[in-house]
Amino acid sequence: MTIPKYNDLFNPLLKAMHNLGSSASISEQEEEVAKILGLSDEDITKIQYRNCTVFSNRLAWARHYLKRYGLLNNSVRGIWALTPEGRKTENVSKAKVDRFVKKLGSKSEDSVDGALNNDKEPEEIAWQNVLLEKIKAVSPDAFERLCQRLLREAGFTQVEVTGKSGDGGIDGKGIIRIGGLLSFPIIFQCKRYQGSVSASVVRDFRGAMIGRAEKGLILTTGTFSPDAKKEAKRDGAPPVDLVDGQALAEKLRELRLGLVIKQKTIEDISVDDDFFRTL
Repeated sequence: MTIPKYNDLFNPLLKAMHNLGSSASISEQEEEVAKILGLSDEDITKIQYRNCTVFSNRLAWARHYLKRYGLLNNSVRGIWALTPEGRKTENVSKAKVDRFVKKLGSKSEDSVDGALNNDKEPEEIAWQNVLLEKIKAVSPDAFERLCQRLLREAGFTQVEVTGKSGDGGIDGKGIIRIGGLLSFPIIFQCKRYQGSVSASVVRDFRGAMIGRAEKGLILTTGTFSPDAKKEAKRDGAPPVDLVDGQALAEKLRELRLGLVIKQKTIEDISVDDDFFRTL
């Protein structure tokens, strides 16, 4: 099946957001939209556009347009939600959305057709792609140190990079503490990939972690194939958590690592009454 153009994804994306309870991460959106459209694993993973698959890039454009149309918004942690108007909307006219957004005079006014022909991406992922290109340009050792720093900043302790060859892909280990009371060891693997991490990588990594840690973590600059995601959650097997390029970029943004974030206005914090009224 041919991946639909960005504006043909407007209504599948809206349906997915309703199915998911009005809020979702990008990976949850992608899985639900793929299921709604009946896309195969091959459809989802074929042809990389910079750091995204074609499908991911076109869905990003769909989010961008629906956000500017007033049906979606997103938090600084990368979670997307339907606005009050979006929760009342089941379907939109793609022509009407296109006209509305292009009249705003944004960078979207050029014909995108999935953004592939113009070598562009929506603003919300443009900085991610620049960041991931920068990360992929560093040495493997530097990437492992970056992952080590990220895990430490995220609350892990005793984080060590081992990186021994023939060790089943284990690049490091650490300890995560929950609630200041419980702690357990985790091992991790760092994959500086352009494309998708396969299910076999997850299986090999799990084999190496058995008897060493209760949980495993794979971090990549690329993506994970649908089979890899299924393998990571397979019943009866030790769990493996997956952090793809988008999630990695968002975590670095949250932790203020490797990014210069300039506040354009003075932060003025108040309670959002509308948010609680529309839950």
